[in-house]
Amino acid sequence: MTGADPGLFGPNSVTWQTHGDPMMWIAGVRALYLQALHPRAVRGVLQNSDFRRDAWGRLLRTANFVGTTTYGTTEAAERAGARVRKIHSMLSATDPDTGERYRVDEPGLLLWVHCAEIDSYLHVLRRSGFRLTDAEADRYIDEHRQSARLVGLDPAAVPADRAELAEYFEKVRPDLAAGPEAREVDDFLLRPPTHPLLIPAREVLWRRVAQLAYASLPPYAHELYGRPAPAPATVTRQLRLTGLLLRRVPARLRWQLPPKHILRAMARLGPHARPAPYKLGR
Repeated sequence: MTGADPGLFGPNSVTWQTHGDPMMWIAGVRALYLQALHPRAVRGVLQNSDFRRDAWGRLLRTANFVGTTTYGTTEAAERAGARVRKIHSMLSATDPDTGERYRVDEPGLLLWVHCAEIDSYLHVLRRSGFRLTDAEADRYIDEHRQSARLVGLDPAAVPADRAELAEYFEKVRPDLAAGPEAREVDDFLLRPPTHPLLIPAREVLWRRVAQLAYASLPPYAHELYGRPAPAPATVTRQLRLTGLLLRRVPARLRWQLPPKHILRAMARLGPHARPAPYKLGR
């Protein structure tokens, strides 16, 4: 539709074409595992939210934020960012060892959360068979300096390509640890509370999702969590098989699930806005 607002990224972006992929859900769980390894960041979550009883809600709110900022109008994306910044500005956390009180919107903490998410999205998508060239992967990281700005970061201080992202993780590794809060997140992700009648489904379905997300973590994360790292080739095969199965589900059927960001974007911009991997590299 001529003149319609394409949003922050638009159909020509790598972000637009990748974020409709179903493997984003597994990538999101990987991001939670990774984020939990920063003690100050994970305390900010556990001390200010009902994570234990509303982790599903938190995961869905994060997915809604990503969907809004990717496929929504510019106004909707800016409004979502302003809402996140306002909430974060009112929250703080306490270091139990030192008694220090600190804000959860410290730039260093926001940067960790951002980089853990972007790394997880990119890593799981590529490793599961979503074809992205190195140049497209760099474009993806650079595009997400926009989403970093929305949560309150200076885009100039955010990694802009794979090399800068790798350098960032190398720099932050001494700050990482699997403390009590990380163990709590780990335990929850493997055994989330559910209705007794759904426990068998949790064991058969969800545990496999969580285990695959965990298995895809970098070696240092496995070392910190204290569990042996699975063979990389085995994890890659599992990710590719899972991606193959999930991508066989018709996109239109997947996109019918609320909140239907992609369908609304296509209604706003026209059918040409339909995200598809083959559109990359044009």
